Amino acid sequence: MRTAYTVLAVDDEPSIGKLLEKELSTPIRAVHVATSARQARERLRRATYEVVVLDIRLPDADGIEFMVELRQRYPDTEVILITGHGNIDNAVEAMKLGAYDYITKPFNLTELEVVVERAYQRAFLRNENRALRHARDGARPAVTLIGNSQSIKEVRYLIEKVAPTDVPVLITGESGAGKEVAAHAIQSLGSRADKPFIIKNCATLQKELARSELFGHVRGSFTGALESRDGLMAFANKGTLFLDEIGELPVEVQASLLRVLENKTYRRVGEKDHRSCDIRLIFATNRALAGEVEAGRFHEALYHRINVFNIEMPPLRERKEDIPLLAEFFLARLGNGRDDLRISDRAMACLMQYAWPGNVRELRNVLERSIILAENNLITEHALPRELAGLAGGTGGAGGGQAGGMAGGGAPGQHGATGESQGPLTLEAMEREHIARILEFYDNNRSLAATALGISRKTLYRKMREYDIG
Repeated sequence: MRTAYTVLAVDDEPSIGKLLEKELSTPIRAVHVATSARQARERLRRATYEVVVLDIRLPDADGIEFMVELRQRYPDTEVILITGHGNIDNAVEAMKLGAYDYITKPFNLTELEVVVERAYQRAFLRNENRALRHARDGARPAVTLIGNSQSIKEVRYLIEKVAPTDVPVLITGESGAGKEVAAHAIQSLGSRADKPFIIKNCATLQKELARSELFGHVRGSFTGALESRDGLMAFANKGTLFLDEIGELPVEVQASLLRVLENKTYRRVGEKDHRSCDIRLIFATNRALAGEVEAGRFHEALYHRINVFNIEMPPLRERKEDIPLLAEFFLARLGNGRDDLRISDRAMACLMQYAWPGNVRELRNVLERSIILAENNLITEHALPRELAGLAGGTGGAGGGQAGGMAGGGAPGQHGATGESQGPLTLEAMEREHIARILEFYDNNRSLAATALGISRKTLYRKMREYDIG
């Protein structure tokens, strides 16, 4: 199904404007009219136009100069010039400055319609390619919430209820618990499923460039801004923008995001006028944002605005009955066509006893590693990392640890290479121990450790400070 688009016709003769509005309008192409540069600027502030058909002679502006202005301020809008025979040289020069094409008066409506359609196709393909570049890192072959536990069933229920709406959603939970999977599920079940789905991890935003990356900028607005650029808001227009780790967004940018939620408008850096947008926003965080608000690190009004509908992703240790299903799913996905991969009972017992501080992401990483070490397509406890393989000692030998049970009755906090009980550990203690082990394994290389843990280096440094590691 073709996407609808909008054309702005700018001509100081009202009769020509009415003619273009009548003859070029179709069920998928809306045509709006302006009779001056001032009126055109006002319309462009209020709406998005893929194509502008511009008369080279206007009562309040030089058409060529106005065209250059449009190309600088709206680089993703194509401009077609209408010119008299005496101004063809100017029109050719304008094309060198960025105009898509020109049509001479008296013009043929069929010819003009063909040029308008081609200009739109060029704008559409360029914007689609940009959106795909931003979305490809988060692309998934399928959206799957694996598990039959009561907690995951409740998550599915909430997703099915909120997906058809456009209200903001805040997905909370520990790192690796599946917040991005939930965001994909919301997008895929909603009315914008066939529209752009842009994913951005706020922890990767450079503080100085965060506003520009989200909202775009105009040329010369800061050092290095050699040309005008759109931001993620423009790429996600009509679709969905998923901002992961929203708690990491610089405070000075949070007020601008609040304006998007409340007024559906934003401004590019260095631009005076607001732009309208139509975006579904989904957020995720592993932080307790209420505490961040009290500490002054998060905008209170923004917190209340994004927390309209909260979905809490349960940690894996609280839904261990889902581990066999998750393991089966990951083996099928990571096995490169090896459909006879399986896990021994003792290895499954280890998986069931482990506390999984890194949650589902850690389980995936463990299985990906274990597939490589599997012998005869069988993953045994010897293929598991040391912190898991040690748990096999507490399974009680043969017959212990069936795929559906807890195996050996070990407490989630039992660790150690010998499998001896050390007593239940707190969540903080388990997380601290796991981070310390990963850092030791990678010889204190924090980049590799952060990648293995599935968190950003910034988050790793924060947790190291909290737990006084290293």
